[in-house]
Amino acid sequence: MDLEKLNSIVYRIFFFGSFLLLAIAVLEFVLNRFGYTVLQAIGGYTAGRLLQLAALLLTFVLALLVRQVREELKKAKIH
Repeated sequence: MDLEKLNSIVYRIFFFGSFLLLAIAVLEFVLNRFGYTVLQAIGGYTAGRLLQLAALLLTFVLALLVRQVREELKKAKIH
């Protein structure tokens, strides 16, 4: 497996993982308004903490994508 395919897999995992965390955070926030929780079994993470983790994953995705764009621009200048 080459590096480009591995990067693509990592992008997709982080991207979909961050949106999954976002969906769970929104669900937790709404359920907390009615006095319920879904995150107690996970270790007591709050909705805000899940949003932070989602933002962290998206930051990594953006950094990797900017790196990929930079590499493509370098290739275009050489040829």
